[in-house]
Amino acid sequence: MTGAAVVGLVVNPVAGLGGAAGLKGSDGVEVQRAALARGATPKAGERAARAVRTLLARRPGTRVRTVPGRMGEDSVRASGASYDLVRPPAPSPGGTSAEDTRRAVAALAGVDLLLFAGGDGTARDVLDAVRALGGQAPPVLGVPAGVKVYSGCFAVSPAAAGFVAAEFDPARTAEAEVVDLDEDAYRRGLVSPRLYGSLRVPAARAALSGRKAGSSGVAPATAEGVAREVVARMRPGVRYVLGPGATTRAVGRALALATTLLGVDVVERAPEGGRLVAADVAETELFGLVGGRESVLVLSVIGGQGFVLGRGNQQVSPRVLDAVLDGDHSGRLLVLATQQKLASLKGRPLLADSGDEDLDKKLGGHVQVITGYRESTIYRICAASEEYDG
Repeated sequence: MTGAAVVGLVVNPVAGLGGAAGLKGSDGVEVQRAALARGATPKAGERAARAVRTLLARRPGTRVRTVPGRMGEDSVRASGASYDLVRPPAPSPGGTSAEDTRRAVAALAGVDLLLFAGGDGTARDVLDAVRALGGQAPPVLGVPAGVKVYSGCFAVSPAAAGFVAAEFDPARTAEAEVVDLDEDAYRRGLVSPRLYGSLRVPAARAALSGRKAGSSGVAPATAEGVAREVVARMRPGVRYVLGPGATTRAVGRALALATTLLGVDVVERAPEGGRLVAADVAETELFGLVGGRESVLVLSVIGGQGFVLGRGNQQVSPRVLDAVLDGDHSGRLLVLATQQKLASLKGRPLLADSGDEDLDKKLGGHVQVITGYRESTIYRICAASEEYDG
């Protein structure tokens, strides 16, 4: 952008609230209350502030326009930036409804680029508002802050969103898909993403996370081979934290355990099979289970995006990572991915977005990825905040 460009900001303040709580989403007042009862704390505002700080550091003359309170103003103030305030009509208390997001987008229609912080549900609300605005709608860019971030309209990290916003050229845009899951079905282990439409975003492919690629085309035997190798490496007395995913669930089957598809489970090796220590745990419970115990993280890669941390497994928080890795991820982090999944990344690195950038950077370097029985490869991993450096 040239001159005094205007960038808008809308924040869904409850986005991602259910992640660390193990609720697999944040849609609905009851889910949000349950997440708070389990000790969850809102993070979307912090991530939005990170994007704005990066934007202003790269392009100090940018004008920021936002809406009151937690839906934007608080984040801009936390970033230290000055801003213009617009007031959408009739917000609900707290500004946490889908209609609040749609009204905020409509109120900011005159900006050059609109940043929104949330997940796939928020992207759907933005899409609805953009459709209502028609030709008056600005290009948009998502700041990843939700439990589900499978749509292609999100930057890989808050910092990347700020970089892209600073460099945005209105003449260079592209279409990015918006997908979402039925959260009730998702909690029952049914993963069926639906395409809702597309949004106009900056043409900065390297900085966008891309749409999640499904794993349904992977032969079961491939996942079973990965699982056999994981089980062969397990040691008695060590607790293994199995992240979400079909491949990690295959590890549970190999141990004759009923682990979850979309939750985080803790298991141990037993003389005959395995022992399920705890299933579908929240972050607080997980921290208690790994604290002071030798533990290993077993995490799969999100196809098409490359994320290992920070997408759907927010239960593995920075303090859980610290407790498990104890300063060294060698042998304490097992990454699982088929050769096909790695090939789909086309050389792009694996990504960590735990919410603690310093910790993510410490994970940077190379990690062993188990790709089958007696098969593994060394692959680069880096902090999502570093993957796109402008």
